[in-house]
Amino acid sequence: MHQVRALLSGVQRQGVDTVPLLQRAQIPPLLLGDERARVTPAQFVRLFRELYEVTGDEFLGLSVAPSRPGTFAMMCHTALGSRDLGAAIERGVTFYGLFPGGPDLALEHEGFGGEAVFVVRNDFASEEQRFLAECVVIIWHRLCSWLIGRRIPLEWASFASPPPAYKDEFPELFGCPVHFGAGRTGAGFAAHYLAAPLVRDESELAQMLRRAPFELLSRREYGTTVAEQVRRALVRALGDSPRLPALGEIAARLAVSPATLRRRLAAENTSYKDLKDTVRRDAAIAGLAEGSEPIAELAARLGFSEDTAFHRAFRRWTGTTPGAYRLATVTHEPPRETGSQQS
Repeated sequence: MHQVRALLSGVQRQGVDTVPLLQRAQIPPLLLGDERARVTPAQFVRLFRELYEVTGDEFLGLSVAPSRPGTFAMMCHTALGSRDLGAAIERGVTFYGLFPGGPDLALEHEGFGGEAVFVVRNDFASEEQRFLAECVVIIWHRLCSWLIGRRIPLEWASFASPPPAYKDEFPELFGCPVHFGAGRTGAGFAAHYLAAPLVRDESELAQMLRRAPFELLSRREYGTTVAEQVRRALVRALGDSPRLPALGEIAARLAVSPATLRRRLAAENTSYKDLKDTVRRDAAIAGLAEGSEPIAELAARLGFSEDTAFHRAFRRWTGTTPGAYRLATVTHEPPRETGSQQS
């Protein structure tokens, strides 16, 4: 919900009434006051589209200067003909440098062939501009990964701004250690990726742009991280059976020992328990927000042996009960924190 509020901050500064935007995105406006509330990817995408329509600005009113629709697409077309990823990034940096008030980007090299660093050099004075910087780094990283057809592991990400309220989400967003109050905003990765050839063509770019930036915000990992392989296996398992597989079963599918799987997940800043919890949480929120499945049946489908166990888990995830969350989504009433269980 912190990210939803940040997304709205640009138009709020312009005096736009955000209640109709939230309602059209099927997000209860009063849910904004619940610190632990979450929305589904579909709700977030609908809100993004509403803001894009209202502002006519690819930066959604978050920057000191607007970016006209089509700017990002033209940058991608410019970069697509590059000989490798490094040249594509340089073209993108040069392209955005043509627009006063736009993102001031740079590609830096540190050490002898060791690390490449993508830097956003703007001075982010306001909260909405700092949120925009986070989005720029995320979208840049995923665009580069999309261009070469495989995820580029980040060594680190840093932000010159103080840590936001949702700082605990950052390691999952970036898949690497994240630092705040740093001397610069950017991310580092192994320099050899700069020599990777681009594998996309004009037709694939056109398809991606039709869904941009949602395609780039959808956490596509191209199956190259262990965490993503485990997450995908868990999501598939939820569709087939209410019993999520044990760590040993997943390890066998990936042809590694349980100890190796634990070690590799730890290297990616996560664990099997955390991934299982996240998959269940997201499925629960999506089921409550966008379906009419009875809560008892949803709990059983997610592998909870008792309704009360599901209620306890959902309260831990969101601060409210499944019944209160569904009621808020349907009636736009705020979810209430109560001592009794609701269904």
